[in-house]
Amino acid sequence: MSFDVEALAAPPTVTAALAREVAAQWSSPDLLNHCIRSWIFASTLGDTNGLQYDRELLYVASLLHDIGVTDHFDSNEIAFETAGGAVGWVFAAGAGWDEPRRQRVLEVIERHMWTHVDPREDPEGHLLEVATSLDVGGAAPELWDRDLIVAVAAAFPRGEFSAEFGACIHAQAVRKPNSNAVRLDRAGRVDAGAREWARLLGQA
Repeated sequence: MSFDVEALAAPPTVTAALAREVAAQWSSPDLLNHCIRSWIFASTLGDTNGLQYDRELLYVASLLHDIGVTDHFDSNEIAFETAGGAVGWVFAAGAGWDEPRRQRVLEVIERHMWTHVDPREDPEGHLLEVATSLDVGGAAPELWDRDLIVAVAAAFPRGEFSAEFGACIHAQAVRKPNSNAVRLDRAGRVDAGAREWARLLGQA
């Protein structure tokens, strides 16, 4: 089966396109590709499962969810997902979103580091959490068509993402011992994900 990955990656609104511009400005190329892959995996999972979700909200959260690990937005003490949520809130305010919707993008970004988000209570948060778990840790690839996974990785290559992000998570864990990054770092999820992705892509 073939997929139009560029179409799947396209921002659904003008505001969403601006979020991609922000991510591209402040993220490394490999981190940006991770954010785009996360959007594609999140949205296709939602579509496949018939889940009702806000495409613009999910896109903005997907593109900005890791901005808290970048040099310009990495807080010295605050967990990176909380710092990223604050960036999302500010972006949403600038886009003219009302206060409840600004709060929603903050919540979705923060919750991507949870171990589970109930889709009945937060469909966007659920989709981003599951999608990032796949892209970082190689979790539950059976939820997606294997051909889609391969096509997305070909269009938006992983490059050195696992090594870069693993170093970021370790640095976050050292500096912020009460953050969710500690759990990820101690479990070795990023390294395990790199191995799983090598298997998925036939590189192992």
